[in-house]
Amino acid sequence: MNRKLTLTIEQEIIEKAKQYAKDKNRSLSDIIENYLKMLTKEEQTDGRKETLSPIVASLRGSFKTSKKFDYKKELRKRVEEKYS
Repeated sequence: MNRKLTLTIEQEIIEKAKQYAKDKNRSLSDIIENYLKMLTKEEQTDGRKETLSPIVASLRGSFKTSKKFDYKKELRKRVEEKYS
């Protein structure tokens, strides 16, 4: 169930955030909701809590890729290019 939330944020930040959302073809509400989900979700990896750096954590959920995108294949390709 969605509910309305009122926030008080500096005008300059609001303008930049709206432009960012527009550039990413997403709504500002969607970006904020995903950010809050990320902040409140406890990640579990092999029974241990996964700790992400604040920068990495802030980027999580900020973009979407094609379902065909193979992250591991792309990473392997980039590493091979770097060290060839």
